[in-house]
Amino acid sequence: MTNANFRRIRNVLAALAVTTLIAACSPESETASTPSASGASSCSAESLQTLTTGKLTVATGEPAFYPWVIDDAPESGEGFEAAVAYAVAQQLGFAKEDVVWVRTTFDGAVTPGAKTFDFNLQQFSITEERKAAVDFSSPYYSAPQAVVTYKGSAIEGKTTIAELKGSKLGVAVATTSLDYVKDQIGVEPQVFNDNAAAVTALINGQIDGIVLDLPSAFYVSAVQIEDGNGLILGQLPSTGEGDNFGLLLAKDSPITSCVSQAVDAIKADGSLDAITATWLGTDAGAPVLK
Repeated sequence: MTNANFRRIRNVLAALAVTTLIAACSPESETASTPSASGASSCSAESLQTLTTGKLTVATGEPAFYPWVIDDAPESGEGFEAAVAYAVAQQLGFAKEDVVWVRTTFDGAVTPGAKTFDFNLQQFSITEERKAAVDFSSPYYSAPQAVVTYKGSAIEGKTTIAELKGSKLGVAVATTSLDYVKDQIGVEPQVFNDNAAAVTALINGQIDGIVLDLPSAFYVSAVQIEDGNGLILGQLPSTGEGDNFGLLLAKDSPITSCVSQAVDAIKADGSLDAITATWLGTDAGAPVLK
Protein backbone atom coordinates (compact mmCIF):
# COMPACT_ATOMS: atom_id res chain seq x y z
CA MET A 1 0.00 0.00 0.00
CA THR A 2 1.43 3.39 -0.92
CA ASN A 3 1.66 6.25 1.57
CA ALA A 4 -0.70 8.26 -0.62
CA ASN A 5 -3.36 5.55 -0.54
CA PHE A 6 -3.00 5.11 3.20
CA ARG A 7 -3.35 8.87 3.78
CA ARG A 8 -6.44 8.91 1.57
CA ILE A 9 -8.14 6.14 3.53
CA ARG A 10 -7.05 7.65 6.85
CA ASN A 11 -8.51 11.03 5.91
CA VAL A 12 -11.80 9.49 4.80
CA LEU A 13 -12.10 7.59 8.07
CA ALA A 14 -11.20 10.67 10.10
CA ALA A 15 -13.96 12.60 8.35
CA LEU A 16 -16.39 9.82 9.16
CA ALA A 17 -15.40 10.01 12.81
CA VAL A 18 -16.20 13.73 12.92
CA THR A 19 -19.58 13.08 11.35
CA THR A 20 -20.32 10.41 13.94
CA LEU A 21 -19.39 12.71 16.83
CA ILE A 22 -21.65 15.47 15.50
CA ALA A 23 -24.52 13.01 15.13
CA ALA A 24 -23.98 11.70 18.65
CA CYS A 25 -24.43 15.22 20.03
CA SER A 26 -27.70 15.86 18.20
CA PRO A 27 -31.18 14.96 19.51
CA GLU A 28 -31.69 12.56 16.60
CA SER A 29 -28.72 10.43 17.69
CA GLU A 30 -30.68 8.91 20.56
CA THR A 31 -33.29 7.65 18.12
CA ALA A 32 -30.73 6.37 15.63
CA SER A 33 -28.62 4.51 18.19
CA THR A 34 -29.65 1.17 19.60
CA PRO A 35 -29.04 1.14 23.38
CA SER A 36 -26.34 -1.23 24.54
CA ALA A 37 -26.99 -4.03 26.99
CA SER A 38 -26.24 -1.65 29.87
CA GLY A 39 -28.89 0.82 28.74
CA ALA A 40 -26.50 3.46 27.43
CA SER A 41 -28.28 5.76 24.97
CA SER A 42 -25.27 6.75 22.85
CA CYS A 43 -22.51 4.95 21.03
CA SER A 44 -19.97 7.75 21.45
CA ALA A 45 -16.58 7.23 23.07
CA GLU A 46 -17.62 9.32 26.06
CA SER A 47 -20.53 7.05 27.00
CA LEU A 48 -19.23 3.58 26.07
CA GLN A 49 -18.47 1.27 28.98
CA THR A 50 -15.04 0.18 27.81
CA LEU A 51 -12.45 -1.54 29.99
CA THR A 52 -10.67 1.78 30.47
CA THR A 53 -12.69 4.97 30.36
CA GLY A 54 -11.82 6.99 27.28
CA LYS A 55 -9.75 4.18 25.75
CA LEU A 56 -10.61 1.34 23.39
CA THR A 57 -8.63 -1.84 24.03
CA VAL A 58 -8.29 -3.98 20.91
CA ALA A 59 -6.68 -7.43 20.77
CA THR A 60 -4.98 -9.38 18.03
CA GLY A 61 -2.79 -12.48 17.87
CA GLU A 62 0.82 -13.00 18.90
CA PRO A 63 2.20 -12.72 16.32
CA ALA A 64 -0.24 -11.19 13.87
CA PHE A 65 0.44 -11.96 10.23
CA TYR A 66 0.14 -10.34 6.79
CA PRO A 67 -2.31 -9.46 5.28
CA TRP A 68 -4.20 -8.96 8.54
CA VAL A 69 -1.46 -6.92 10.22
CA ILE A 70 1.70 -5.70 8.50
CA ASP A 71 5.04 -6.38 10.22
CA ASP A 72 3.22 -7.54 13.38
CA ALA A 73 2.56 -3.87 14.22
CA PRO A 74 -1.21 -3.29 14.50
CA GLU A 75 -0.66 0.20 15.92
CA SER A 76 0.49 1.26 12.44
CA GLY A 77 -3.02 0.73 11.09
CA GLU A 78 -1.57 -1.20 8.16
CA GLY A 79 -3.06 -4.56 7.24
CA PHE A 80 -6.71 -5.49 6.80
CA GLU A 81 -7.68 -6.09 10.42
CA ALA A 82 -5.55 -3.27 11.79
CA ALA A 83 -7.28 -0.89 9.38
CA VAL A 84 -10.73 -2.29 10.26
CA ALA A 85 -10.01 -1.83 13.98
CA TYR A 86 -9.13 1.83 13.53
CA ALA A 87 -12.11 2.40 11.24
CA VAL A 88 -14.44 1.00 13.89
CA ALA A 89 -12.67 2.97 16.62
CA GLN A 90 -13.01 6.22 14.69
CA GLN A 91 -16.65 5.48 13.95
CA LEU A 92 -17.16 5.20 17.72
CA GLY A 93 -15.34 8.47 18.30
CA PHE A 94 -11.96 7.23 19.53
CA ALA A 95 -8.82 8.98 18.31
CA LYS A 96 -6.00 6.75 17.11
CA GLU A 97 -3.96 7.51 20.22
CA ASP A 98 -6.85 6.26 22.38
CA VAL A 99 -6.70 2.77 20.87
CA VAL A 100 -4.67 0.38 23.05
CA TRP A 101 -3.46 -2.91 21.56
CA VAL A 102 -3.06 -6.15 23.52
CA ARG A 103 -2.29 -9.73 22.42
CA THR A 104 -4.16 -12.97 23.09
CA THR A 105 -4.18 -16.54 21.85
CA PHE A 106 -6.98 -17.62 19.52
CA ASP A 107 -8.27 -20.32 21.88
CA GLY A 108 -8.11 -18.06 24.91
CA ALA A 109 -10.26 -15.46 23.22
CA VAL A 110 -13.11 -17.82 22.25
CA THR A 111 -13.45 -19.44 25.68
CA PRO A 112 -15.92 -18.12 28.30
CA GLY A 113 -14.79 -15.68 30.96
CA ALA A 114 -13.49 -12.18 31.54
CA LYS A 115 -11.53 -10.56 28.72
CA THR A 116 -8.54 -8.23 28.61
CA PHE A 117 -9.94 -6.40 25.56
CA ASP A 118 -13.01 -4.55 24.36
CA PHE A 119 -12.94 -6.43 21.07
CA ASN A 120 -10.59 -8.86 19.36
CA LEU A 121 -9.71 -9.44 15.67
CA GLN A 122 -8.07 -12.75 14.76
CA GLN A 123 -10.20 -13.92 11.86
CA PHE A 124 -12.82 -15.31 14.24
CA SER A 125 -15.53 -17.12 12.29
CA ILE A 126 -18.99 -16.51 13.70
CA THR A 127 -20.50 -19.83 14.80
CA GLU A 128 -23.44 -20.73 17.00
CA GLU A 129 -21.16 -22.74 19.28
CA ARG A 130 -18.86 -19.78 19.88
CA LYS A 131 -21.81 -17.42 20.37
CA ALA A 132 -22.71 -19.41 23.47
CA ALA A 133 -19.44 -18.23 25.07
CA VAL A 134 -18.73 -14.82 23.48
CA ASP A 135 -20.40 -12.02 21.55
CA PHE A 136 -19.76 -11.13 17.92
CA SER A 137 -20.26 -7.95 15.96
CA SER A 138 -21.84 -7.86 12.54
CA PRO A 139 -19.57 -9.63 10.01
CA TYR A 140 -16.76 -7.54 8.55
CA TYR A 141 -15.48 -10.13 6.05
CA SER A 142 -16.63 -13.33 4.37
CA ALA A 143 -13.66 -15.51 3.46
CA PRO A 144 -13.58 -18.55 1.18
CA GLN A 145 -11.47 -21.57 2.12
CA ALA A 146 -8.51 -22.67 0.02
CA VAL A 147 -6.04 -25.56 -0.24
CA VAL A 148 -2.33 -24.73 -0.09
CA THR A 149 0.29 -27.22 -1.21
CA TYR A 150 3.82 -27.18 -2.67
CA LYS A 151 5.44 -27.96 -5.98
CA GLY A 152 5.99 -31.68 -6.36
CA SER A 153 3.39 -32.69 -3.76
CA ALA A 154 1.05 -35.63 -4.23
CA ILE A 155 -1.85 -33.25 -4.97
CA GLU A 156 -0.15 -30.72 -7.24
CA GLY A 157 -2.23 -30.25 -10.37
CA LYS A 158 -5.44 -31.66 -8.90
CA THR A 159 -8.49 -29.70 -10.00
CA THR A 160 -11.45 -31.51 -8.42
CA ILE A 161 -12.72 -32.37 -4.95
CA ALA A 162 -12.87 -36.04 -5.94
CA GLU A 163 -9.12 -36.06 -6.58
CA LEU A 164 -8.48 -34.98 -2.98
CA LYS A 165 -10.40 -37.84 -1.36
CA GLY A 166 -7.29 -39.85 -0.52
CA SER A 167 -5.04 -36.92 0.36
CA LYS A 168 -3.48 -36.02 3.70
CA LEU A 169 -4.72 -32.55 4.64
CA GLY A 170 -3.99 -30.44 7.70
CA VAL A 171 -5.94 -27.75 9.56
CA ALA A 172 -5.41 -25.58 12.63
CA VAL A 173 -7.31 -26.49 15.79
CA ALA A 174 -10.53 -24.60 16.64
CA THR A 175 -10.97 -23.27 13.08
CA THR A 176 -13.92 -23.85 10.76
CA SER A 177 -11.49 -25.26 8.17
CA LEU A 178 -11.88 -28.57 10.01
CA ASP A 179 -15.58 -28.69 9.14
CA TYR A 180 -14.94 -27.72 5.51
CA VAL A 181 -12.46 -30.58 5.04
CA LYS A 182 -14.82 -33.11 6.60
CA ASP A 183 -18.00 -31.91 4.94
CA GLN A 184 -16.82 -30.82 1.48
CA ILE A 185 -13.80 -33.02 0.81
CA GLY A 186 -14.87 -35.99 2.91
CA VAL A 187 -11.57 -36.75 4.63
CA GLU A 188 -10.45 -36.64 8.26
CA PRO A 189 -7.69 -34.00 8.44
CA GLN A 190 -4.70 -33.89 10.74
CA VAL A 191 -5.22 -31.18 13.35
CA PHE A 192 -2.40 -28.87 14.44
CA ASN A 193 -2.07 -26.32 17.24
CA ASP A 194 -1.99 -23.45 14.74
CA ASN A 195 -1.36 -22.66 11.10
CA ALA A 196 2.38 -22.32 11.69
CA ALA A 197 2.58 -25.91 12.91
CA ALA A 198 0.57 -27.08 9.90
CA VAL A 199 2.91 -25.19 7.56
CA THR A 200 5.92 -26.90 9.16
CA ALA A 201 4.30 -30.29 8.62
CA LEU A 202 3.59 -29.40 5.00
CA ILE A 203 7.16 -28.27 4.36
CA ASN A 204 8.43 -31.51 5.92
CA GLY A 205 6.19 -33.58 3.64
CA GLN A 206 4.08 -34.99 6.49
CA ILE A 207 0.89 -33.78 4.82
CA ASP A 208 -0.08 -32.97 1.23
CA GLY A 209 -1.86 -29.71 1.83
CA ILE A 210 -3.36 -27.23 4.31
CA VAL A 211 -6.90 -25.89 4.28
CA LEU A 212 -7.31 -22.31 5.52
CA ASP A 213 -8.96 -19.04 4.54
CA LEU A 214 -7.94 -17.64 1.17
CA PRO A 215 -6.15 -14.46 2.36
CA SER A 216 -3.98 -16.53 4.69
CA ALA A 217 -3.44 -19.03 1.89
CA PHE A 218 -1.81 -16.33 -0.23
CA TYR A 219 0.56 -15.42 2.59
CA VAL A 220 1.46 -19.05 3.41
CA SER A 221 2.06 -19.98 -0.22
CA ALA A 222 4.08 -16.87 -1.05
CA VAL A 223 6.03 -16.25 2.16
CA GLN A 224 6.07 -19.18 4.55
CA ILE A 225 6.83 -21.83 1.95
CA GLU A 226 10.21 -20.62 0.76
CA ASP A 227 12.05 -20.69 -2.57
CA GLY A 228 8.86 -20.11 -4.54
CA ASN A 229 7.64 -23.67 -3.94
CA GLY A 230 4.29 -22.81 -2.39
CA LEU A 231 1.10 -22.74 -4.42
CA ILE A 232 -2.63 -22.44 -3.94
CA LEU A 233 -4.29 -25.53 -5.34
CA GLY A 234 -7.67 -23.82 -5.40
CA GLN A 235 -10.68 -22.61 -3.49
CA LEU A 236 -13.30 -24.89 -2.04
CA PRO A 237 -16.75 -24.33 -3.57
CA SER A 238 -18.90 -21.72 -1.87
CA THR A 239 -21.51 -23.05 0.53
CA GLY A 240 -23.66 -19.98 -0.06
CA GLU A 241 -22.83 -18.22 3.19
CA GLY A 242 -19.06 -17.98 3.33
CA ASP A 243 -16.90 -17.99 6.43
CA ASN A 244 -17.99 -14.79 8.17
CA PHE A 245 -15.50 -13.03 10.42
CA GLY A 246 -16.77 -10.92 13.33
CA LEU A 247 -15.20 -8.76 16.01
CA LEU A 248 -15.19 -10.85 19.16
CA LEU A 249 -16.33 -9.40 22.50
CA ALA A 250 -16.96 -10.77 25.97
CA LYS A 251 -20.34 -12.45 26.41
CA ASP A 252 -23.05 -9.83 27.02
CA SER A 253 -20.57 -6.99 26.59
CA PRO A 254 -22.23 -3.58 27.10
CA ILE A 255 -20.70 -2.34 23.83
CA THR A 256 -21.60 -5.20 21.47
CA SER A 257 -24.53 -3.32 19.90
CA CYS A 258 -22.48 -0.17 19.37
CA VAL A 259 -19.57 -2.08 17.83
CA SER A 260 -21.97 -3.80 15.43
CA GLN A 261 -23.43 -0.43 14.48
CA ALA A 262 -19.92 0.85 13.75
CA VAL A 263 -19.19 -2.16 11.52
CA ASP A 264 -22.49 -1.64 9.71
CA ALA A 265 -21.67 2.05 9.22
CA ILE A 266 -18.29 1.42 7.57
CA LYS A 267 -19.98 -1.13 5.31
CA ALA A 268 -22.68 1.33 4.32
CA ASP A 269 -20.39 4.24 3.53
CA GLY A 270 -17.97 2.19 1.43
CA SER A 271 -14.91 2.56 3.66
CA LEU A 272 -14.88 -1.17 4.48
CA ASP A 273 -14.88 -1.94 0.75
CA ALA A 274 -11.92 0.41 0.32
CA ILE A 275 -9.99 -1.32 3.11
CA THR A 276 -10.81 -4.74 1.67
CA ALA A 277 -9.70 -3.73 -1.82
CA THR A 278 -6.43 -2.37 -0.45
CA TRP A 279 -5.40 -5.34 1.69
CA LEU A 280 -7.30 -8.37 0.36
CA GLY A 281 -7.38 -7.70 -3.36
CA THR A 282 -5.12 -10.67 -4.20
CA ASP A 283 -7.75 -13.38 -4.49
CA ALA A 284 -7.52 -13.58 -8.29
CA GLY A 285 -5.83 -16.66 -9.68
CA ALA A 286 -7.09 -19.23 -7.17
CA PRO A 287 -9.43 -21.49 -9.16
CA VAL A 288 -12.48 -23.07 -7.62
CA LEU A 289 -12.08 -26.82 -7.19
CA LYS A 290 -14.91 -28.61 -8.99
